[in-house]
Amino acid sequence: MKLLIITQKIDKQDPILGFFHRWVEEFVKHCEKVTVICLQKGLPRGISAGAESEAIPLGGEFDLSENVKVLSLGKEDKVSRFTYLKRFYEYIDRERNNYDAVFVHMNPEYVVLGGFFWKIWNKKIGLWYTHRNVDLKLRIAEKLADKIFTVSRESFNLKSKKVNIMGHGILISDFEKPKNFVKKEGKFRIVSVGRITPIKNLDTLIETAKILRNNNFNFEIDLVGGPTQKGDTEYFDKLKKMVAEFDLGDRVRFVGSVPNSKIREYYWNSDLSINLCPTGGTDKAVLESMASGLPVLASNKAFLEVFGPYSEQLVFKERDSSDLANKIMQLKDISAISEFLKKKAVDNFSLESLVPKILKKYEENN
Repeated sequence: MKLLIITQKIDKQDPILGFFHRWVEEFVKHCEKVTVICLQKGLPRGISAGAESEAIPLGGEFDLSENVKVLSLGKEDKVSRFTYLKRFYEYIDRERNNYDAVFVHMNPEYVVLGGFFWKIWNKKIGLWYTHRNVDLKLRIAEKLADKIFTVSRESFNLKSKKVNIMGHGILISDFEKPKNFVKKEGKFRIVSVGRITPIKNLDTLIETAKILRNNNFNFEIDLVGGPTQKGDTEYFDKLKKMVAEFDLGDRVRFVGSVPNSKIREYYWNSDLSINLCPTGGTDKAVLESMASGLPVLASNKAFLEVFGPYSEQLVFKERDSSDLANKIMQLKDISAISEFLKKKAVDNFSLESLVPKILKKYEENN
């Protein structure tokens, strides 16, 4: 198969979207040719900023094989939206003999923009979407797409016969601890990974930290991630004020954004991962924690089945700081939980098995 991939960013160091570089690498193993159109790209490995006209002021990089062509719409050059659109149509037309199927990642607007032409050119259209939001763009994209891929029943809230429940894709080998890795000693370390934004409910975690401190629980928390939008910045300021008000400066640390390749080290150095997202899609940070052999608490009920016999211990009530604090203090059988979750991640959420399953769906007639 010759595949066209549409995504937001190709940059292996990006703290939020860097993971998708690995997805492209995996698609390459199973496709004759891969062409990627992205809103923004990093520099090819070994090229420094300033060495070419498409240099990126903020750095970043990609390192893909020769049979992958990466085409940027130009966000790194701060071009206009009109230029984005012009380049998009130029690329899908110019490259149309180089692909026979399309895989759009998380951005249904590209299905809306290109779907009519892809239908005329007889290109099969697949959309990967894992979000609770349903808007007009998604409704139109659902009509145009041939296949819709999502993680779980809760991660796609629009009824459609085109939906395929696939599970997530984590490159398990990326989260294997090196044999010579030595974990830092000290307090019970808790980590929460993800961008700082209201839907992550991190204020609940800070309220939980206050309860833990008042119960003389010896812990520290690393919040890995940063704000990316204006509303997120306001929420970040609120969180910092809460930490100061509760006198938790020695317990709660805002790590900030971390390159995708470095996040695993925070899992390895922690005793527990916490994810406070509401019930909906299967958050990738939970699966990364599992792949790292780290026990994880989540408020998302989509994980009840995933956590199996340990679900009562590991799923807490959404936005309930008291319940979360109790779950943390009463956590037991940590080694057994870690072993179970690691095996679950390997058996059900590996990128190596996900990509062939996606490509096989394109071959089906319905």
